[in-house]
Amino acid sequence: MLDISPILLLVTLVVFFVLLFILNKILYKPLLEFIDNRNESIKRDLENAGKNTSDVETYYKEAEKIILEAKAEAGKIKEAALSKAREIAAKKIEQKQSELDEEYALFLRDLEAEKEEFQKSLKDGMPLFRDAIKQKLSSI
Repeated sequence: MLDISPILLLVTLVVFFVLLFILNKILYKPLLEFIDNRNESIKRDLENAGKNTSDVETYYKEAEKIILEAKAEAGKIKEAALSKAREIAAKKIEQKQSELDEEYALFLRDLEAEKEEFQKSLKDGMPLFRDAIKQKLSSI
């Protein structure tokens, strides 16, 4: 039969408790401490990630604001350039119009002078035409 020895039972219990104590000091406490540190590190990383997403959203909004301001400024610059170009074009058109008006006035003076000269030459040649017509009519 099986005989239970109280000394052996007591020694086994002492060895068991000593083993538990040693394992607790050497293995379990450092392992639990490592797990707690790891959990804290994960928690901090999650908080930092949350802060980073809020920072990213802030930067994104700021970037959009800067882009909108840049677009508005570009629109102003474009409008200023267009108005300047319109002014320059208007000045050039006005200058060309005045040049054309001067040329037209000169042309009209020349035309009037030629008209007067032609009329004068016709008046001067009128007696010759009369004589030629008389000769033609008399020869008929």
